[in-house]
Amino acid sequence: MKKVAGFVTTFCVAGCIFSSAASAGDWPMWGGSADRNMVSAEKNLPAEWDVENKENIKWVSKLGSYTYGTPVVAGGQVYVGTNNAGNLCPEIKGDKGVLVCLDEKTGKFLWQATHDKLPSGTQDWPEQGIASAPLVAGDRLYYVSNRCELVCADVKGFTDGNNDGPFTSEKYKGKQDADFIWILDMIGDLKVFPHNLANCSPVAHDGIVYVCTSKGVDEGHEKLPSPNAPDLVAVEMATGKVLWTRNDPGKNVMHGQWSSPAVGMINGKPQLIFAGGDGWCYAYEPKTGEIIWKFNLNPKGTKWVMGGRGTKNSVIATPVVFDNKVFVGMGQDPDHGEGDGHLYAIDATKSGDITNTGKIWHVGGEEFHRTLSTVAIADGLLYASDLSGYFYCFDVKNGKRYWKHDMFAPVWGSPLVADGKVYLGTEDGEVIVLAQGKELKELGTSDVGNAVYSGVVAANGKLFVATRRNILAISKK
Repeated sequence: MKKVAGFVTTFCVAGCIFSSAASAGDWPMWGGSADRNMVSAEKNLPAEWDVENKENIKWVSKLGSYTYGTPVVAGGQVYVGTNNAGNLCPEIKGDKGVLVCLDEKTGKFLWQATHDKLPSGTQDWPEQGIASAPLVAGDRLYYVSNRCELVCADVKGFTDGNNDGPFTSEKYKGKQDADFIWILDMIGDLKVFPHNLANCSPVAHDGIVYVCTSKGVDEGHEKLPSPNAPDLVAVEMATGKVLWTRNDPGKNVMHGQWSSPAVGMINGKPQLIFAGGDGWCYAYEPKTGEIIWKFNLNPKGTKWVMGGRGTKNSVIATPVVFDNKVFVGMGQDPDHGEGDGHLYAIDATKSGDITNTGKIWHVGGEEFHRTLSTVAIADGLLYASDLSGYFYCFDVKNGKRYWKHDMFAPVWGSPLVADGKVYLGTEDGEVIVLAQGKELKELGTSDVGNAVYSGVVAANGKLFVATRRNILAISKK
């Protein structure tokens, strides 16, 4: 880590607060708020659009050849992680991980953060780029690079001509490059061995930013190269100083760790929620890292078999904190294919090992398949999707299913609830829009041209959809 003695920066933590109430305006992090509940109060949003005829399309901007990051919108700028194949900075050649910054009104390219690829393929697959959705707080943004670095950067990049310190050794220093404030190298400094891709989207509370390290197995899928390395890290936002780490999954990580942490209020006190690569969900006291409770998400009798042939699962979805509860679904690397999954509602008011006492409701097996997706909760209903391409609506209190909709394509992204509608993209390159409510009603289907691996975002009267190769801003005209 680059040491930053005595360095202090001013940042607004308003974008880091947790709220179970939907709000309009910017969308400054993955999930919109720290509790990760993907619900927006934006109004007058379209249910359909036509890219070819530019109906309800405000702008379309080119990205790379693979885009997994969900857009973030803050301060008049749009950020999205991708790779360098879009050639947005012509002077930067080759396969890189990049975080692109665009003008929110026009889609004009402003600057990009560029990160060289790691030499080991199993830690940083070719063309995979940056999958982390940044956290924007005031004039700073925080994200995880493809090199397993937690990065703090200036939201203006070098467009203002200033190199804000203390980090001043950027490799790329043109006007269209990123201005880094500090960088925590989780491989070099914390001995982490990420598997496939470091992708965590940071969350923050009270001046501390939290990140999962993506620690996992080696290329042969036979052992953990760094079982004692941290799984979860708490870092001072201003300086990059590591405040505490946790290693609870430890040697029990089955494959990789690709879930992002959440922060929410439980009985008036904050809890940091983390779903580990061992299939457990953990809650911590955010300032100290002291464990509050843990819950085994895999039912008894399940067995892990590499390649997806077993019945035991990990967690890729992000936990959602809502009404003193935690909601999270289970799945595996999508390369492992379909299989039985699980969706839980957990009582977060308890303490200790609450596997036997904390379950409020659960659906799984044929009723819910493996999922990569984070749920969205609004008006007593929980919306969830799975990799098999099914879209569900459950009663948030008891897990009763109201409807199940076949999307006819795999789903990687997560549902968004906004303006009485529920939006969800598919790997076939469509965004399906359903009516919010207990009755299944399809309002529209729009072809966006390429696979959608991330979530739809609503901000400042517009929808933002990142496809594999482009990002679209959508609004009624």
